[in-house]
Amino acid sequence: MTQVDFYILAAQTRAEQMLFACRVVEKAFSKGNRVLIQVDDERTARQLDEQLWQFRADAFVPHTLLNASDAPADCPVSISWQADPGHHHDVMLNLSSQLPAFFSRFQRFIAVVVQEDQVLDYTRSHYKFLKDRGYPINNIDMRLR
Repeated sequence: MTQVDFYILAAQTRAEQMLFACRVVEKAFSKGNRVLIQVDDERTARQLDEQLWQFRADAFVPHTLLNASDAPADCPVSISWQADPGHHHDVMLNLSSQLPAFFSRFQRFIAVVVQEDQVLDYTRSHYKFLKDRGYPINNIDMRLR
């Protein structure tokens, strides 16, 4: 069964959410995990693409926009904004307002929660859906650190 982790931040903006997501992705990549980052649209995907290249001067996270026609299927980190990419099942980091129907094939599902009304609304909905179906949920409250 998919392990679910909700990282709860004190941050209040999506920019801070994206920056924290970059740190999570870097850590997962450094441990040898493949990561799919799911976002709502191409604009957000391109912003995250830029952020992954720039978020830390000493960091290198090889990644690709999965929906690009020349995207390599073997890239360890992929950013997608469309339907199920279907190429791996290791870690999904969801920055989308939707809970992707294919999340359950992943070994680990990660959500990054910021204190912004819209994000809180859809995250609560995702949490309830997952809890009602018996998924093991780990809440990591970064506000206390």
